[in-house]
Amino acid sequence: MSRRPSPDASSVSLLDRRALLQIGLAAQAAIALGTPAFAQGAAGDDLKFGPAEPFSYDGLKALAKAKASKPYAEPPRPNPDIVRKIDYDAHGKLKFNPEHALYGKSPGAYPITFMHVGQFFPKTVRMHAVAEGKSREILYDPAYFDMPADHVAKGLPPQPSAYAGLWVREAKDQVTDKGDWKTREPFATFLGASYFRAIGGKGQVGMSARGVALFPQPGAAEEFPDFTAFWFEPAKTDGDPVTVYALLDGPSLAGAYRFLIHRTAGTLMEIEATVTMRQDVPRLGLAALTSMYWFSEAQKPSLIDWRPEVHDSDGLAMWTGAGERIWRPLNNPPRIMTSSFTDERPRGFGLLQRDRVFDHYQDGVKYQDRPSTWIEPVGDWGKGVVQLVELPTDDEIHDNVVAYWIPSEPTKAGDTVALAYKLHWLDEEPYPTPLGRVVATRLGRGGQPGLPRPPGVRKFMIEFLGGPLTDIPYGQTVEPVLWASRGTFSYVFAEAVPSDVPGHWRAQFDLTAEGTEPVEMRCYMKVGDRVLTETWLYQYIPPA
Repeated sequence: MSRRPSPDASSVSLLDRRALLQIGLAAQAAIALGTPAFAQGAAGDDLKFGPAEPFSYDGLKALAKAKASKPYAEPPRPNPDIVRKIDYDAHGKLKFNPEHALYGKSPGAYPITFMHVGQFFPKTVRMHAVAEGKSREILYDPAYFDMPADHVAKGLPPQPSAYAGLWVREAKDQVTDKGDWKTREPFATFLGASYFRAIGGKGQVGMSARGVALFPQPGAAEEFPDFTAFWFEPAKTDGDPVTVYALLDGPSLAGAYRFLIHRTAGTLMEIEATVTMRQDVPRLGLAALTSMYWFSEAQKPSLIDWRPEVHDSDGLAMWTGAGERIWRPLNNPPRIMTSSFTDERPRGFGLLQRDRVFDHYQDGVKYQDRPSTWIEPVGDWGKGVVQLVELPTDDEIHDNVVAYWIPSEPTKAGDTVALAYKLHWLDEEPYPTPLGRVVATRLGRGGQPGLPRPPGVRKFMIEFLGGPLTDIPYGQTVEPVLWASRGTFSYVFAEAVPSDVPGHWRAQFDLTAEGTEPVEMRCYMKVGDRVLTETWLYQYIPPA
C-alpha cells in the first residue's frame, strides 16, 4: 500500500488504469460537432474530441456488468520503454497548461486538468466530456502539456491515451479575492488505481479514499482495481456540484461510480457505486479510506525521528447503528493486524485527524491541517462490519491504514452490490458527538511513581475533553468503566487534568497481560448511570 501524493506533487506510487469503452452505438461526428456544449472555447480551449456516443449512468452500469461477465483484460499502456524513463524528476516537468482546461472558459464551472502517465502510473485512462446525453472522448495531445523540448514524453504516440489522472480545480466564480484559479491548488484529484482525495477545511490534502479495498481470498495479496475511464458533466449553475462518472475494472470485479462533488467548507462527495463480481470475493471492502500513521504520543520508539508525531490520521471514529460513539486510536503494529467491528445500519465511520496543534508535529508539511474523512451511509446498509487494517511501517511515505465496510454476505461471481454514501472531507466530524471526546492516548511503564516499577505492567492514560465533562463540579467522583479481552487492571482512577481547559479529564489504569497476543480494550467515563464520554477502544500488543 503506497502513499498518495498531494494534487500538485509530481509523483505517486502504484497507479494502474485501463480503458477502451463505448456506451451504445457511436453517433455521427457531425452531430456532436454541432452541439453548443462542445463548441470551441466552451468545453475546452482547443481540446480535441472524438466522435459522440450516447451516455447515461444506467448505460455505464450496464457496461460494467457486461464487462464483469467477460475475462479481465489489462488496460492498455503507452510505450513502456518511454514511460519507464518518466521518473519522479521527469514527471515533475510535465505540467498541464491550464489554458487547455476542460470547462476552463465556462462561467461557474469547475475546470478540469489532467495528469500524464509516468514510471509510477504507467497505464492509460480515458477521459470524456458529457453534454445533452452524449459523451466525447478528450483525445490526448502532448501539446496540452508544458514540457522541455527534449523531454522523453515527446516520443509517445497519440494512442493509447497518455492521461493518468485528473484534477478538479476551483470554480472561476470562487476566486474573487483569492487569486487566479489557474495558480491555485486543485480541491479534488483522482490518480492511481481507484484512489481519489480532496482538501478539507484547512485547504490541505492528506489521506485518500478508494473505490474498493479488495482481498480476493484469505491470505491472498490485496488486489487494486483501476478507474479506467472518467466522464465529466459541468456544474449547471453556481453552487451546483461537478459530476464525475468512473468505470472500475479489475481481475475480480467491474463497477460504475457516480460522484457529485461539492466545494463546501471542505469537500463533500455524494457517491453511488454499483459493482459486479467476476469472481467470488469473500472480503469486499466498500467505501474504503486509506491513510498513514507512523507514530504519535501513544507510542514513539526512542530516537526514531526528531518530530513528536507523524500521521495523516490518528484514529478511527464510528457511530454505530445502536447510537454508540466509538474512538479507536490507530497503531503502527509489529505485524499486519485486522480488526472487525460488527454493526447493523451504521450511521457513519471515518479516519480522523483530531490533533490540530502544530507543536505536536513541528513539521512544515502541516500534519495538523490534514483533513478528516467521514463516511455517511445513504439508505439501509444492513448488516456487516467496519474493518480496520493496520500495517507496520518505518517511514511516513507509505499508507499503512485502511478502513472500509464489508457486507455480511460474501459476494459470489455474478453478484451485483450497490451502495450509496456521502464522503465528507472536513476538519472535524460532520455530526460531532455531544459526549466528551478522546483527545490523547498515552502509554508508559506501570506502577506508582516513587515505587519499584513491576515488570510486564503497562500504564494507560486516556484524555477526554468536552461534553458533559465541562459540567462536572469540583470534587465529583468520575468512574472509568473498563473491559479487556484478557489481563487484569490495577491502579484505576480518574481525575481532572490540571490545566486551564474546562472539561479536560483523564482516566488512568495499569494493565497486566502475559504473552504477546493482542489485548482488546474498552473504556468510557460515567457518573452514576450517566455516560459522559464516547467509548475508547484500543488494541494493545504486549512487547516480546
